[in-house]
Amino acid sequence: MLQEKFGIKYLERKPQVEIEKAPLLVLIHGYGSNEADLFSFAEELPSKYHIVSLQGLRNVPFGGFSWYDIDFINMEKHSNFEQALESRNQIKFFIEQFIEEQNLSKEGVTLCGFSQGCILSYSLALYNPSLIQNVVALSGYPEPHILPKENNEEVSSLKFFISHGNEDAVIPVEWARNIEPIMQQLKINYVYKEYPAGHGINPQNYQDMMKWIYEL
Repeated sequence: MLQEKFGIKYLERKPQVEIEKAPLLVLIHGYGSNEADLFSFAEELPSKYHIVSLQGLRNVPFGGFSWYDIDFINMEKHSNFEQALESRNQIKFFIEQFIEEQNLSKEGVTLCGFSQGCILSYSLALYNPSLIQNVVALSGYPEPHILPKENNEEVSSLKFFISHGNEDAVIPVEWARNIEPIMQQLKINYVYKEYPAGHGINPQNYQDMMKWIYEL
């Protein structure tokens, strides 16, 4: 059932086991999709998590939602970064308020973002390493316009699972590979994998992602 709190609509799966201070796992969909997309595998995620799948803040003309506009005609101004920052900040506010309201663990949040949701997850985590602990970064890339300009030593505590299809025609795999030197420079614990796939998650990618999450 779709709910709304703190300025964002979302779907929710509460922990499947009795646990004090459950950890929060946040699913962030891509451009033109919706909150039901990544939530489709919520029941297969570890039972300890309190899971929320967020709905993008903007309507897309041909259906679905987004976190910021993309200009598909004028490639010089491909993405609206002001909107991206607004959405990132709104998601951060939601996470902070939701943790307080639900009495969840403050030891760190896990983000799982696909495409545009992945791009925002990079920004959220690298700006807020005291709030975010783990990131599943699917089929996205590090967007310099919304990443920190200065290094924060706390980011070395982050963990990332990063994956991309090497046949992706929406976000070229070359863009995704730009994350590796950033991870290495910041001394972040990360896994980077490529798969024979387009802009999506193939079965092997899904298995590897789930294995990584279960081992956290």
